[in-house]
Amino acid sequence: MNIRNARPEDLMNMQHCNLLCLPENYQMKYYFYHGLSWPQLSYIAEDENGKIVGYVLAKMEEDPDDVPHGHITSLAVKRSHRRLGLAQKLMDQASRAMIENFNAKYVSLHVRKSNRAALHLYSNTLNFQISEVEPKYYADGEDAYAMKRDLTQMADELRKQVEQKERGRPTTLSPGEPPRGGESCGTG
Repeated sequence: MNIRNARPEDLMNMQHCNLLCLPENYQMKYYFYHGLSWPQLSYIAEDENGKIVGYVLAKMEEDPDDVPHGHITSLAVKRSHRRLGLAQKLMDQASRAMIENFNAKYVSLHVRKSNRAALHLYSNTLNFQISEVEPKYYADGEDAYAMKRDLTQMADELRKQVEQKERGRPTTLSPGEPPRGGESCGTG
């Protein structure tokens, strides 16, 4: 199984996956809108044959009065590939990209009140919290839970990883540059 950033040529297959998996479907222009506006935020899971078996379609919210935050528009994994951790990996990858590219503080999503499997994933595995109930959110009149995931801890972990990598790299000095604290100076 491979998870990678979605490319424009993946968008039709992402839509096909959506049609197979979810009652909420989007026109192709919506996929292009996400793919062109926030190309670094959507990811696909592909099987060993390169077929798309899952995806996450994500964007940044553009509210100037709020802190930077992302939104998961759609997450789907084909039934044949569920319970393998793909949804979690897709969501974590999109969240990480939101932090790295846009300094996102949290990510939001909507989920049907009746979708117990998704609620379990979001609440128990991914640490989303219900922020409110949105009555009749879906076209069929079903209510949605608006949920949020705080990205502060993930951002801190990413920052620590970067710091550790930077500390582990050998430092090369430019000719004539004096050594900084802790570096040894040798003759060659």
